[in-house]
Amino acid sequence: MRYLDPKNDLTFKRIFGEHPHLLKSFLNAVMPLAEGKKIVSLAYLPAELVPEIPIFKNSIVDVRCVDEKGQQFIVEMQMLWTDSFKSRVLFNASKAYIRQVGKGIQYKGLQPVYSLNIINENFDNKSDNYLHHYKIIHTQEREKVIEGLEFIFIELPKFQSKNFTDKRLQVLWLRFLSEISDQQEGISSDFLDVPELKEASELILESALSKGELETYDKYWDSISTERTIRADSFETGLEQGIEQGIEQEKLIIVRNALNMGLSTPDIAKLTGLSEQDIERL
Repeated sequence: MRYLDPKNDLTFKRIFGEHPHLLKSFLNAVMPLAEGKKIVSLAYLPAELVPEIPIFKNSIVDVRCVDEKGQQFIVEMQMLWTDSFKSRVLFNASKAYIRQVGKGIQYKGLQPVYSLNIINENFDNKSDNYLHHYKIIHTQEREKVIEGLEFIFIELPKFQSKNFTDKRLQVLWLRFLSEISDQQEGISSDFLDVPELKEASELILESALSKGELETYDKYWDSISTERTIRADSFETGLEQGIEQGIEQEKLIIVRNALNMGLSTPDIAKLTGLSEQDIERL
C-alpha cells in the first residue's frame, strides 16, 4: 500500500475538512486548551476568501469550525513560511472575532477564536520550542490575560528533529503529519493502533483517491515547487543587484543563509551592518 503526504492541500482538507470527529481529536490533542474548554462537538463553517490584499497570498483558509460553546477554530497547513503570514493569521482571526457582533451578540457574549497554524518550515531559530502559543497578556503581570484571540504556530521540522517516540495523542498526530511522505510504502504501526489515526491513514491511501483527485494532489506540489523556484530566483536577482550596488558578496551570502534560517530583518541588519531597506530589497 502506498500513502500520500497528509500535508498536501487535498489530503489535509480530506482528513480534517470532511471528518469532524477527526478534526475534534486533532484539535483537542494539539491545541493548548484548558480543561473546561475542550471540544465536545463541532460544526464546519464555510471557508473564506480574504479580500485581494497584496501581502496576503493563497488566502483561502483550510478549515474553519465552531464548537458547541461557540468557540471558533481556524486551522491552516502552510508549506512555505513568508514574513506576511503572521499578519494574515491575525487578520483572519480578528475578522472572525469581530463578525460575532454582526450576528446580534453583545460584547460580553463574544466567544474566543483560536488560530492553529502548522508550518512545514522553521521560522523561529531563536527558540528550540516547536509550539508557539500567543495570547493578549499584560506585559508586567503576565497572569492577566485578555480573552478572545489566541494563536498557535507549530514548526513541523523542529518537532520532527526531536525524535519523539511516546504515544501521547498530540505526539502521534504531529508524527502523522511530519513522518508520512509522498508515495510512502507502509507507515508506523503506532498510527494504526489508534482508531482516529488509523482512519486518517486510510483516507490518504493512494488507492482511496480518484484520478481527478490525484491530479489535483500533484498540481498542488507543482505550485509549491514553482513558488520555491520563484523565491530562489528572486533572491539570486537580489544577490546580483546587491553586488552591482557594491555590497560585499560575503555579506550577501550571510543574508541568504540568515533568511533561510528564519532570522528577522532587524537581526540580519545588526549581523551584517546593512540597512533594513537594503535587506528587504534583496
